[in-house]
Amino acid sequence: MRKSWLPLSASALVVGAMALVFGSLLNPSSGAESTLQTIHTVREQGARWLAMAVMYFGASLGLALGMPALLTLLPRRGRGTGITGIGLFGVGIAGTAGFAMLMVFFRALVTQRALKPHGLTMVAGDPSLIVMLAIWIGGFYAGALLISIALFMSRRTPTWVPVLLLVFVVMMPIAPHLGRVGQAVQVLALGIGFTGVAVSAISEQARREVARERLV
Repeated sequence: MRKSWLPLSASALVVGAMALVFGSLLNPSSGAESTLQTIHTVREQGARWLAMAVMYFGASLGLALGMPALLTLLPRRGRGTGITGIGLFGVGIAGTAGFAMLMVFFRALVTQRALKPHGLTMVAGDPSLIVMLAIWIGGFYAGALLISIALFMSRRTPTWVPVLLLVFVVMMPIAPHLGRVGQAVQVLALGIGFTGVAVSAISEQARREVARERLV
């Protein structure tokens, strides 16, 4: 990647991470609602639901464009693990974009009263949908885990950066039980962690340029 593109990639990573945080904060649903309550929530807060979908779609674009900045922090140590993690995380990024579009479609169905609670329950239990969601969520979390391990190995970022990414992964089974606050804290850990990655990438580039000027 050309050096001139590094600040843009790092900026995209920060924007994508923060968009994911804002999207999570905009979620009008607690995640533990029944199908009837979910439909009622979307019907009553359709604008907020749509804004969340837009944020998730923007997050997927920003995170995808920000992955090259992450690669600059993995020159040798941890590069294989990091590339594997980025590949898996890419599956999660693609799934987030698809999920955002699905949210828009779901809102349209609810707004036009074309969806019944019983039908939503049946759709949610469809095996193919469950498998695709498992692939998406599994890729997202497995990718974040491998990326955190790779950053630990490379030692090109402050220790708190991979620690926060690891916190995001560890909170996966408990965040849904903590309500909106727990889910917000979980996603915020990911957002701050990726912001640290972006800052470290820019700092690493600056150090290399200073070293090159001294040699000249």
